[in-house]
Amino acid sequence: MHIIVRTLGGSIGMQHLHEEIKKESRTLLAIGSPIIATQLLRMGLNFTDTVMAGNLSALDLAAVAIGNSIYVPIGIFCMATLIAINPVVSQFLGARKFDEIGKSARQMFWLVLMLAIPTFFLIRNLDIVMRLVGVTPEIIPIADGYLKAISWGMLPLLAYAGVRYFSEGLSVTKPAMYIAAASLVLNVGANYVLMYGKLGFPALGAVGTGYATTFINFFGAVVFIGFTASFEPFKRFNIFARTKGPEWEYIGELIRVGIPNGISSAMEVLLFAAVSLLMGTLSVKAAAAHQIAINVAATMFMVPFGLSIGISQRVGFSIGQGSMENARFRGYVGIVMCAGVMTLTAILLFLVPDFIISIYTDDPEVATTAVSLIFMAAIFQISDGLQVGAFGALRGLKDTRLPMIVNFISYWLVGFTTGYGLGIHLGYGPEGLWIGLICGLTVAAVLHNIRFHRLTK
Repeated sequence: MHIIVRTLGGSIGMQHLHEEIKKESRTLLAIGSPIIATQLLRMGLNFTDTVMAGNLSALDLAAVAIGNSIYVPIGIFCMATLIAINPVVSQFLGARKFDEIGKSARQMFWLVLMLAIPTFFLIRNLDIVMRLVGVTPEIIPIADGYLKAISWGMLPLLAYAGVRYFSEGLSVTKPAMYIAAASLVLNVGANYVLMYGKLGFPALGAVGTGYATTFINFFGAVVFIGFTASFEPFKRFNIFARTKGPEWEYIGELIRVGIPNGISSAMEVLLFAAVSLLMGTLSVKAAAAHQIAINVAATMFMVPFGLSIGISQRVGFSIGQGSMENARFRGYVGIVMCAGVMTLTAILLFLVPDFIISIYTDDPEVATTAVSLIFMAAIFQISDGLQVGAFGALRGLKDTRLPMIVNFISYWLVGFTTGYGLGIHLGYGPEGLWIGLICGLTVAAVLHNIRFHRLTK
């Protein structure tokens, strides 16, 4: 907050600073709260898939888990690449270049196709990866069927994601929340029908979960595109005007901003996946405790992550208006809010770890290890808030290439190396691996904030 005071003190007067901070905080919350809800609801899709597959059999549950562990990093990379449309259109909105907003949206759909076609074929051939890593042979056919079912939903998933991030870049964030809520309800019904063979459909088991996901992706894409076409404030952008074909000036800008962002997000997901695999080499109990703690941390993370998308919009809008000072102010307000929220979650994790763990397990050995990891999760909450807030602010500046390098250094050279050295090589176990996570997130938090400070100086 001291940085915000220094930034604005000379220009608007100290007597107005408090009101300006309150006003910006309310604006960011209005934008970010529906995004947070959307993220939590979409996490619920995976939760319901896991629970319902687990009720079928351990084999179906394992197939869904293995399939997701391979598929999710690919999906995250593609969706995080498309998030580039957020700062692109927010900057055009700030500059009141409405025609450019429409052109960017049309070219975003070409990028969707460029991502969806190769990933469709990639996902349909991931059984090769499962055999290479030594997945239990009886799991592979079911996991492969699950992935082939999901592959049909890649195009609508990415179309939905692109339109969603476009809408959020224009501060219209509630439609995605409503669609996510409807999708969660529909997902339960679709799973039930396709997994258990109701209403005349064959019982497909875990593979039915994949087809249900594809159905939900088509639902989300159709509804959101329909909303975008009919929403009166969007009509001035002429989003669905005729286009001659790809315009590489616009697609190139989306790629320049989006690909590094996609790689950054994938690296973070892969770090946590790698730690999960290493936990499996320690013991079943360690792996179970880790899964509980990481699920809790991931749920908490949705709050600052939602705010970070709002921060990108606010910073991008300021740049479009030609005001680096406002971009700096709005970025720092957002970063402080992210850190503040995560301070509260850290306190919560410190105060009631046993209650949180009791929701997941009654195994005393798993609970003991999970509680120690929950304490470590509490330690990195603030770092996680600071890094995702600053990363969102940098994205609003369309600065994603150097942050990608920072994330590689932070997560893999520092985080993974430290965790492996302490947890595996020196024998400190689960706690050693999580110290690596703390170190990686802390380094990312420091470096991203330094970068934002320098670029907006």
